[in-house]
Amino acid sequence: MQQSLLEAVSIGKRFGGLVALDAVDIMVQPGERVGMIGPNGSGKSTLVDCLSGATRSDTGTIRFDGHPIERLPAFKRTRLGIARTFQIPLPFTSMTVAENLTIPLRFAAGRHPASKAAESHVEQALRILGDIGLRDKAGDASAGLTQVEMLKLELARAVAARPKLLIADETMAGLSHSEVDEILSLLFKLNGQGIAIIMIEHIMRAVMAFSQRAVVLVAGRKVADDAPDAVMRNADVRRAYLGE
Repeated sequence: MQQSLLEAVSIGKRFGGLVALDAVDIMVQPGERVGMIGPNGSGKSTLVDCLSGATRSDTGTIRFDGHPIERLPAFKRTRLGIARTFQIPLPFTSMTVAENLTIPLRFAAGRHPASKAAESHVEQALRILGDIGLRDKAGDASAGLTQVEMLKLELARAVAARPKLLIADETMAGLSHSEVDEILSLLFKLNGQGIAIIMIEHIMRAVMAFSQRAVVLVAGRKVADDAPDAVMRNADVRRAYLGE
């Protein structure tokens, strides 16, 4: 039986009297595409923070690629192969687009020393930007990018860390229909390179198109975890979204 890439069990998190996560389980297989949905305040971002190490869960266990990681700081989880994007991209605005990628590339080089010898950080940055669709912006100041270009740069910076698992946190917020399709195409391309992806998103057509499996959080609890079509028929999910 194939070992899960990510296995988080009974993850709990409180902020004072607020229960943000209540015994949430989530598993991701190597190369899998998982959608995560839920109303605002359902605990999605808190779960992502617990998985990536931005905050520490109060209860539960997290294993990644066979390693227990719930006590590891974020940078060590990144070195193991977990990368994430943020809802509000914050690039280094004093740097060019390509220079923004050299930082995670240098960080990842410690885990992949062979790649450093074969290809310079600049060459790697340009190759990633080509894959993401920002090659012609490589020398531009990152502060001058459009919204969709900024989101692409956020994806590129995550990919530069050479992840086994990418957590894409609302990478389509505020985009037009065609721009959503652009980001979807990029995520499919990255998944085709062997990267497992958890996509947190409110745009349901994107979730339905991308996900092999959908996880639904409501008020800090997981209420569904199934194929997207089955999740949309789930009574708890319909109550949460439609008030039925």
